[in-house]
Amino acid sequence: MNTESTCNNSWINRAIQIIESDYQRSADTHLIKLDVEEFPGIDIYLKDESTHPTGSLKHRLARSLFLYALCNGWIGPKTPIIESSSGSTAVSEAYFARLLGLPFIAVMPKGTAKKKIEQIEFYGGKAHLVERSDEIYAESHRLANELGGHYMDQFTYAERATDWRGNNNIANSIFGQMKMEQHPIPKWIVMSPGTGGTSATIGRFIRYQQCETKLCVVDPEHSVFYDYYLSRDAKITLDRGSNIEGIGRPRVEPSFIPGVVDEMFKVPDAHSIVTMQWLEEKLGRKVGPSTGTNLYGVFQLARKMQDNGETGSIVTLLCDSGERYLDTYYNPQWVKETIGDISISRDHLLTLLA
Repeated sequence: MNTESTCNNSWINRAIQIIESDYQRSADTHLIKLDVEEFPGIDIYLKDESTHPTGSLKHRLARSLFLYALCNGWIGPKTPIIESSSGSTAVSEAYFARLLGLPFIAVMPKGTAKKKIEQIEFYGGKAHLVERSDEIYAESHRLANELGGHYMDQFTYAERATDWRGNNNIANSIFGQMKMEQHPIPKWIVMSPGTGGTSATIGRFIRYQQCETKLCVVDPEHSVFYDYYLSRDAKITLDRGSNIEGIGRPRVEPSFIPGVVDEMFKVPDAHSIVTMQWLEEKLGRKVGPSTGTNLYGVFQLARKMQDNGETGSIVTLLCDSGERYLDTYYNPQWVKETIGDISISRDHLLTLLA
């Protein structure tokens, strides 16, 4: 008998039990019905992922990535965990690494929100900063090789680590929570792509369950996903990253599956910011900028439905809390310097909601 293998198997079994026990202690996230009187007959819902223990949608992904790596035998009792991330995934992975007693390093752009770095460090992780967002991949590989660690690589494994057929994934949760609503089968689910893993899970689930729901993916500026969706050219790259933290990529990520997407369009950064601000006033609490991107996409679809005389429901995600972005997206000076003048977008949003 291979004693080392038996020892590792015992540790892996225990590690999986720890993660599953943590899941059992967690409640599902809320589905918030958003009353938008400008769209009568169209019910809008926000799946509030900010209520996860680590405060974002990426908590689901981090759990799946750890379970996937454990079951593949990629992680042992002393394996350093490396991840390339703009913040939220790294925060969640740092949480799970601490549960398992493993060292964690996040490779992230220097412009990442300070609050996210602080949260990674709170969970015992370390932030390894690089100048540009397109440098995170090679540096993560280098660190993993140098330290004998495992590079989680969310951008490759996000779409395959989650069981898209069901098993408590986010799509399964949405449809379960919608059962008692007036329009239980959504006309649309709207999602913005970071890795592409969540849109892949939702799109596959919709098809597997043979639902009439359609998936709309909204892409921020300075991201290649929309161009890839149109051209299917996986070699498209940009020399910079998105201004909307957590979504948009300068290269086509392996986890983005365009074939599951029914409609896709670009959302200007300023539109994302003013929609985020609108939602803050509506909910009485701050949300992250990617939620603004998502909700703007919802409003576009709701306007089309209204113009066509349609009724029904639309679901999107409240990805994380705005408390992480007080020094950036909720800082008027930062917005002016980074995003520019948003007054025209504010007028545009008011027109869209008129």
